Formats: sequence, C-alpha cells, structure tokens
Amino acid sequence: MLYGSIGYYFIEGWPIFDAMYMTVITVSTIGFQETHNLSDLGRIFTLSLVFFGLGVMAFCVNNGVRTIFEGELKEVYGRRKMERALKALNNHYIVCGYGRMGKVICNELKAKGLNVVAVEHEDVAIEESDDTLIVIGDATKDEFLKKCGIERAHGLITVLASDAQNLYVVLSAKELNPDLKIVSRASDDEAEPKLLRAGADKVVSPYQMGGLRIANSVLKPAVVDFLELANKAGGVDIELEEINVQEGSFLARKTVQDAKLKMDVNVILIAIKKYDDQMIFHPDGITLIEPGDKLIAIGKLQSFTEFEKLTTVKRA
Repeated sequence: MLYGSIGYYFIEGWPIFDAMYMTVITVSTIGFQETHNLSDLGRIFTLSLVFFGLGVMAFCVNNGVRTIFEGELKEVYGRRKMERALKALNNHYIVCGYGRMGKVICNELKAKGLNVVAVEHEDVAIEESDDTLIVIGDATKDEFLKKCGIERAHGLITVLASDAQNLYVVLSAKELNPDLKIVSRASDDEAEPKLLRAGADKVVSPYQMGGLRIANSVLKPAVVDFLELANKAGGVDIELEEINVQEGSFLARKTVQDAKLKMDVNVILIAIKKYDDQMIFHPDGITLIEPGDKLIAIGKLQSFTEFEKLTTVKRA
C-alpha cells in the first residue's frame, strides 16, 4: 500500500487518495477502470506493483491462514489426544501441583514404572525431554478430578501451594474414591491433623523433613550419607524397599529365621509393618511373617527381583 500510493503520487502526480485507491484495486485484482490515464512510466510501475503486491499479499494470506488453522488444529488434536490418554489410565497416581516438588515426585513414580498424571493450575514451562502427562486445571473441583480418572486411580499426592488447597483436594478426592491412597503436603504443623481427619493417609511436612535432614547432616553425617546411598542419591546400586506379603506366597506364615532372606536373596530385613499398622524394628528370628505384612528391607537393586517373587508367588 505504501509503495503503490507513493509511486502513483510521485510518478503520475495524483492526489494521495487517488493513488491509494488505484493501489487497492490493482493489488486486490478488482481491476476497475484506471483512476486517471496512465503514462508509459505509470504502466511500468503498475506492472511492478502487480507482481510485487500480489506476491506480498499471497505470502501474508498464506502464512496468516496457516498460523490460524494450524494453531487451532494442534489445539484440538492435543486436547483429544490428552482425553484419550486420560481415559486409558487405570490404577494410576494423580499428582496435584507440578512445581519443583511435583516434578521430583512424578519422576520417581515414573522411574518405578507407574502411570502418573500431573495437575497444574497454570501453564508451566516443560522441557522437551519431559514426557509427563500434564493437565491444566483446578484440582479442587470434582469435575476436574473425575476428568483425571480419580475413580480408577490408585493414589493421589497433593503438593499445592497452600494447606487450604491441599485440604480441599483431600476432601474432594476421598469422597469421590474412598479407597484412594492419599499423601498430602503440609506447610503448617496445625494443618497435619486436619488433613488426616479429612482423609489423608499420610501427611508430610517438607520444612520439618528438610530441617531434620540439615541438622542430622551436622550431628550424624554418616547416617545421612547411608540414607542417601539407600535412596540412590549418590548413584550407588542400593535400594531401600517396601514389599507386601501376599496370601499363598513362600514367605507367608514363616518366621524370619525360616525365611533366610540374607542367605537366599541377599537382602537385610530392617522392619516389618504388620497388617494392623504395628511396626516391628529389627525383627528377631521367631517373628512370624503374615499375609498383609509389609517387609522393609535394604539390599542391591537386583536382589529385590527375587525378593518380590518370594512375597507374591509360591516357590515350587
């Protein structure tokens, strides 16, 4: 428009409005009669305007339409793809809050081969290598939790910014799925009993845990180093694991001495959490292992494959 208007203005000496009008009907290919008779130089300029103007207009229209439709198509396709993925989830974990803590939780759960869907209230910056299924929405709303498949979920972890939000999520989730295992974050000590009454199975205070970790790093550095190794923080192939004892397994109704865990699978039994939530630390040889117990043991990662077989499948 600027090129054509200025060209006609200086070459033909037309008023600026006539020059602009001629430019519009030329570039738009409407082709009304010429505003004024053109000189030979004006006709040459018109040819340049047609080729140049049409090329620029076609480029702008093409890119504009492509941007609009591709954006809409990507949005629709992405939304449908996410809906299909959510419907396919079963026995999965829902992590409410995908901040720094939420990302660590999701990565740990995925490392164990578990299905995870993360819920975040606002759009977050996601790295290309991050394959976490992230849904943008309000986790405090029942309709949104249902969309994430809460009726089919195995557990829910809520690490939202405020204790009030976490409390609301726990109440909603427990009502929608009474069998759901729920772990909640609590910033304030007073929030812990409220979250437990609301239905949380476990409440974790990151500030208290962090403070104890720092204090123990000073008071008991060797213990902290050992725990870091057990959690693979130092890259060592040592695992601290919890495994459920099932009915009919080899270990069911055997004593610790008869189980021979150290000899057979090379793991050290640290504690047994009984089915009635009683915790037995360093169980002696006559302690009976019963179905429903949770065995807490430490050993090398490859040892737990055989250990899990003893708790789930009866040995021939």
